[in-house]
This record gives sequence, C-alpha cells and structure tokens, in this order.
Amino acid sequence: MSGDLNGVPILRLGDVLVTGLLNELDDKAAVAVTEELTERIVADRARAILIDISRLEIIDSFVARTLMELTTTARLLGARVIVAGMRPAVAITLVELGLELSGVETTLNAEQGMIALGWQPAPRPPKGARVVPLR
Repeated sequence: MSGDLNGVPILRLGDVLVTGLLNELDDKAAVAVTEELTERIVADRARAILIDISRLEIIDSFVARTLMELTTTARLLGARVIVAGMRPAVAITLVELGLELSGVETTLNAEQGMIALGWQPAPRPPKGARVVPLR
C-alpha cells in the first residue's frame, strides 16, 4: 500500500504515512507532495506523517511555507506531522528567512521520528555477541 508521486514514495506503515523529500524540491513538486499527502491522510485514515528531509540540502521560503501549510492541514485532519533529518544548513536558512515552522515537530533522524510515534525498534544484540543464522 504505497503511492509514488514524481519519484517520491509514500509508504503506509500501519496508520503512519512515511515519505522522504529529494535533494531538489521545486515549488510544483512541493505542492504536489502536499496534495497527495493530504488526500492519503483521509484515504488511509493516517494518524501521523513522517517526512524525512535528510536528503534536502537547501530549502526556500516557498517550500518551507508549503511544509507549514501541510502541517496545519494534517492537524486539522487529525494527523500529527514529524519532520526528520533536517540538515544544519536547512535549519540555518529557515532562521535566516525568519521562518519558525511553528507546530512542526522535528527529530534528528527517521528512526527517532518513528520512536516518537510509538514504534519500537527491534532489540540489537550486545556488542561482541555472536549471531547465529537461522537454518
């Protein structure tokens, strides 16, 4: 159960939609992703969206505002939005543009974002432990 919009996959993991933004996101693609995610919130009855932006190297004011609008729309539809993996350059640009992304939750990476949404990572074996393959 996944969609693909202009090369940007939207995966459904239970009641969470997961997507990632590419390193170059133009205004048209930003609007298209927003529209698709908004439709998918309703169609999939999603309670949350995780957007991984770790590949996004730069952000402009239009894309930042589009992200804020998506967050507001998602909250009105009952879904939580977490933006994961923001690079320092993107954060600095947002500050320089005077954009706060109010209401947008952020995490350092996608794994932390999923944990914030209640996902439990599989336990890792202790360092030095011998892993025996299943036969």
